[in-house]
Amino acid sequence: MKSIVFREIKSFFGSPIGYLVIALFLIGNGLFLWVFEGDYNILNTGFADLTPFFTLAPWILIFLIPAVTMRSFSDEKKQGTLELLLTKPISIWEIVNGKFLGAFLLILMAIIPTVIYVEVVSNLGSPEGNLDIGSTLGSYFGLLFLIAAYSAIGIFTSSVSENQIVSFIIAVFLCFFLYFGFQGLASVLPSFSSLISYFGMQDHYKSMSRGVIDTRDVIYFVSIAVLFLSFTVFNLKSIKS
Repeated sequence: MKSIVFREIKSFFGSPIGYLVIALFLIGNGLFLWVFEGDYNILNTGFADLTPFFTLAPWILIFLIPAVTMRSFSDEKKQGTLELLLTKPISIWEIVNGKFLGAFLLILMAIIPTVIYVEVVSNLGSPEGNLDIGSTLGSYFGLLFLIAAYSAIGIFTSSVSENQIVSFIIAVFLCFFLYFGFQGLASVLPSFSSLISYFGMQDHYKSMSRGVIDTRDVIYFVSIAVLFLSFTVFNLKSIKS
């Protein structure tokens, strides 16, 4: 599996994709958080708080992660190398997990530089250092689990079609629906809002952002990731057979 992970990372940085993904994420966040006027501008909120960043990040990642994962298996299919990959002496689960970890690590590299926001916002506080570290750490944990879920969805959709654009669109739709869709349904059906919201990513992500890591939230995100990776394995097994 390590060889698959290293192969994915190497392919990302062997082309402009890896650098472009990291640059787009950092520049996009930077512009909205520090330059553009609006609700996400930290300087205009009047609080030493990173909530705007953790509110904006899921939106950017909904498009960024599918752009990274859309080539995982679609490209293999298009080039005719998928059958060769499936005949290698490693299990399909190892192949899928390798692709998944490769995409996850790339996005993680884009997240790491944002830690500087913590230092900057902390220095802007009055008094200096007045930042809720517990909430910030919880939000970062939530973001990591969200990235894992998005990546698993993207890996699955890339195994569905050899057309990367189709894979991208399906992944964006699924990520959007699972994050925002259930909140929309909850607002339409207020009598069942708590139950419906529970099935959406946003409810669990916000719960972790409060600084309390609840096992129910962790299990939810792990279940979503495992579910879509299982779908990918099932799809590849059908191709192999």
